[in-house]
Amino acid sequence: MPSCSLVVHDIRSCYNVGSLFRAADGLGVIKIYLTGYTPYPVHDKDVRLPYLAQKITHQIHKTALGAEQTVPWEHTENILNLISLLKAKNYQLVGLEQTPHSIPLQKFRPRSKLALIIGKEVGGIDPEILKLTDSIIEIPMAGKKDSFNVAQATVIALYYIKHLSY
Repeated sequence: MPSCSLVVHDIRSCYNVGSLFRAADGLGVIKIYLTGYTPYPVHDKDVRLPYLAQKITHQIHKTALGAEQTVPWEHTENILNLISLLKAKNYQLVGLEQTPHSIPLQKFRPRSKLALIIGKEVGGIDPEILKLTDSIIEIPMAGKKDSFNVAQATVIALYYIKHLSY
């Protein structure tokens, strides 16, 4: 079973972030990296205005239900620096995105150390970030809609990676 980290880039919704924390806790994600403008819980060296940091933390907590305190996490605005760091640590970088080059989730085979990158709720992962990944995976859709909510898609992908991809 691979060791998984999650890179959450430019997600706007505190509720999606909270859902991702809760899913990460349940699926054994070792660390969440919150990048770009993704909201994040209050922390010791927080430079945001206290009332704003507390409001965001409260909104994240509504869906995280405490997982924001049990899953290790880090905030950094610059995802490109993070990607370089993860590559230097031999992480397999995998984007969850629909592209002409993505492979269906059920055909994906992870290595032992993986970082799953997810992007904006509507626009997905920026093309310059996708170019830096080792693989791009997608969830085949059976209905009329062409995608899941970002939190739902992440749960599906993480569950597969952690439990079904061996």
